[in-house]
Amino acid sequence: MTNLIRSSAVSLALRFVALGLTALALFAAPLWYAWQVTIKEGRIEILTTDSQRLAEVFKREGVDGLRAFIDTRVRLQIVNDRILLLTDASLSPLAGSLTAWPETIPPEPGNYSAQVNLGKNGTQSALVHVANLGPYKLLVGRDNSLFQPLQSRFWYGLTVAVAVLLIAGLLVGIITRRALLARINRIRQTIPAIIHGNLKHRLPTQLHDEELNTLSQTINGMLDQIEQLVHGVRNVSNSIAHDLRTPLAELRSRLEELSLLRPPAEQTYLEIDGAVADVDRVIRIFDALLRLAEIDAGMRRSGFVSLDVSHLAANAVEFYEPAAELRNIELKFRSDGPLSVSGDPVLLAQALSNLIDNALKYAPQNGVIEVAVQRISDTAAEISVSDNGPGIEAAEKAKVVERFYRSDASRGTPGVGLGLSLVEAVAKLHGSSLALRDLSPGLRVVMTLAMDAAPAEPRAAATEANPPSGASLAIHP
Repeated sequence: MTNLIRSSAVSLALRFVALGLTALALFAAPLWYAWQVTIKEGRIEILTTDSQRLAEVFKREGVDGLRAFIDTRVRLQIVNDRILLLTDASLSPLAGSLTAWPETIPPEPGNYSAQVNLGKNGTQSALVHVANLGPYKLLVGRDNSLFQPLQSRFWYGLTVAVAVLLIAGLLVGIITRRALLARINRIRQTIPAIIHGNLKHRLPTQLHDEELNTLSQTINGMLDQIEQLVHGVRNVSNSIAHDLRTPLAELRSRLEELSLLRPPAEQTYLEIDGAVADVDRVIRIFDALLRLAEIDAGMRRSGFVSLDVSHLAANAVEFYEPAAELRNIELKFRSDGPLSVSGDPVLLAQALSNLIDNALKYAPQNGVIEVAVQRISDTAAEISVSDNGPGIEAAEKAKVVERFYRSDASRGTPGVGLGLSLVEAVAKLHGSSLALRDLSPGLRVVMTLAMDAAPAEPRAAATEANPPSGASLAIHP
């Protein structure tokens, strides 16, 4: 019983019952008031009409004729149905159904409600009208109990309505509780499997749209995302283990070879340089993962400033021009002029550097790479890096931004598969997304940024927009 009372469905049903009772009370109160006012005014009008009729008799036939008329009316009427009394100026009875003027009724003209003593017929509640007929007093009244049955029926109907509302509310609460428990039990049968690691289970849903079904669909969507993230973490963990295994195995092999063979100093230093390169590769992996973690957590938003993205891109192009010349690749830059955006200059420079480095790896000899910064609307600017290399197959476009993903075409190139992942994370941090578009042949990578209302300060942009150096530029997709 306690569980039933504490049930949310029953509690909700009882709240609706309380609301219904309140509405019923608000409906019945003015109805009852209108009933009382209408009945009372109608009865007063009847009493006033009776009093006027008796006054006409008094005018025509005098006090004796009125006394005879009243006595005749009293003999003909139903007992206690109508109260009539004619008295002289001293309130001594002359005719009527009362033996004395009621003590609770003033002799002044007006309408009064009072208890009237009817002698052997007992006492009754009555509404009376008092009028003056010259030196005489006339009292005309009617029993209030005439309308008592109607009032009883009104209260009886109201009581029945309240009872029906309570019973219906309780039944609805119980039925709703059972229906909810049935749905919840089906959900509870699924959740233990999910808790124990089987993320392929989903909560049962129905075709029609209702609250629990919407909640189940929302939870299923969340489970889809959790499953995807868990698989992503597993894949990343496997990829990290795989990518760390190679440099660590090489490092161990070099050190073991040095320990066993004790080669000459020159060869020893060469092996030490190779060991340092292996350690640097491991450090680059962890540095990239740390930067991605900071970006995913939004920690780098504190570094947002207003900067000229055209100036930032120009610096990146200037930085890579020597590398492009060594491969006979034409590195071009195109800009619509100074474009002020709000962002982290270090991260944006890192992302742009990764894109240019990627293009340099895949562009053919005597190829062309173009870095473009252009305004696409009054509120947005676009950074793009285009090349005429082999491009990316449509089936792999969604995969190349996954962390540690390496396509077949990139197996023979240096890198750990974090370059485009970092670029996409930077784009998301800046409220954008990475778009990979085919050029046939080649690829165009686009990132859109929101523009500032006020232009950036050139000096601040020039100072902070220089591309990162060292390990930061060594992350290859």
